[in-house]
Amino acid sequence: MAYLMDKAKEFVAEKIAKMKKPEADVDDVSLHNVSREAAIFNAAISIHNPYSHNLPICEISYTLKSAGRVVVSGKMDDPGSIEAEKNTKVDVPMKVPYDFLISLMKDVGRDWDVDYELCLGLTVDIPIFGNFTIPLSKKGELKLPTLSDIF
Repeated sequence: MAYLMDKAKEFVAEKIAKMKKPEADVDDVSLHNVSREAAIFNAAISIHNPYSHNLPICEISYTLKSAGRVVVSGKMDDPGSIEAEKNTKVDVPMKVPYDFLISLMKDVGRDWDVDYELCLGLTVDIPIFGNFTIPLSKKGELKLPTLSDIF
């Protein structure tokens, strides 16, 4: 009986390993909006669903770092669902207070851009298997607008 159970476990594990999973990629990170209180950065994510039914997104957790320091971190609960057998675009807004941006001026002052590292965790609910987290990351530099760009 134990031999039969071991064979069944191996069979299920093999099928799960070969099963298609949702895939995601960070397309872009940009400065979305500037207000008196904060600057809003936006991460554009593209998610592909290989299944024939919609998948709910449970949450998106994010951490934006610059110069080795955490600029902002948080999570976005229940941002919607991923359409069946399609690519879905999701925007993740990240609110950065001005007091932290002022502390980054040392990095900004050299070349008027912010070197960043963005780490995301996209958690989707896959039927039968439960929650599945897709880790994403992107490094780059974000050009800040100059006075001539604003006026």
